[in-house]
Amino acid sequence: MTAPPRILSIAGSDSSGGAGIQADIKTITMLGGYAMTAITAVTAQDTTGVHAVEALSPDMVAAQIDACTGDIGVDAVKIGMLGSAEIAQVVAEKLERLDVSVVFDPVMVATSGAPLADETTIATFARLMKLATLTTPNIPELAALGGVDAVLDHSPAVLIKGGHEDGDMLVDRLVTRDGEVAHWEGRRIDTRHNHGTGCTLSSAIATCLGMGLTLEEAISRGREFVRAALEAAPGFGNGHGPMGHQAVRFR
Repeated sequence: MTAPPRILSIAGSDSSGGAGIQADIKTITMLGGYAMTAITAVTAQDTTGVHAVEALSPDMVAAQIDACTGDIGVDAVKIGMLGSAEIAQVVAEKLERLDVSVVFDPVMVATSGAPLADETTIATFARLMKLATLTTPNIPELAALGGVDAVLDHSPAVLIKGGHEDGDMLVDRLVTRDGEVAHWEGRRIDTRHNHGTGCTLSSAIATCLGMGLTLEEAISRGREFVRAALEAAPGFGNGHGPMGHQAVRFR
């Protein structure tokens, strides 16, 4: 039996299971990867919003990364919510010693609208983008980072996610320093159960990169997974409900 790719998710915990570490574990597992985690923050969160956040210490985050990479090893990394500027710096220091694919999802705001990164933390993102194989901002996050050119000053590739655009047809664009190299179109799935789409997409892409797929192949596969999970949402919660990761059955 071929060993599964070892995927490390560095992100915050979502107590209601729809986003963050929990969504990453589900995604990585359903795609055939081996999920490991370095939890950066704990949230009291449900489908209506984030009610409390408590960041872990940078030393604890570093210890989790060391425990995973030092014993089991790692084939790809996904970075999500970081919790503080100090944690972001520690994560960068640890990843600078590795030579693996890194997908950086610059999480700033939860689907519910709750802020998940302050200005000081966002200011540290440049260092992480330099380490990233791919940076995956949505349109508001891209604007907060200064636009496409500003991101490409650091990251070699950016996936501009079109979910915040108006209209029935959405477009995701892969842009490198050579310009737009690929794009994907899809009809909007009309649902309020879209909590954790960014987390799910970035961890799916990281898993596929860990399997050896090209960047374009990994994005295509990741998008298919997200759309299938949106279609399979169980309908839980009174707000932005979770997707149906458990129902997706393709490899």
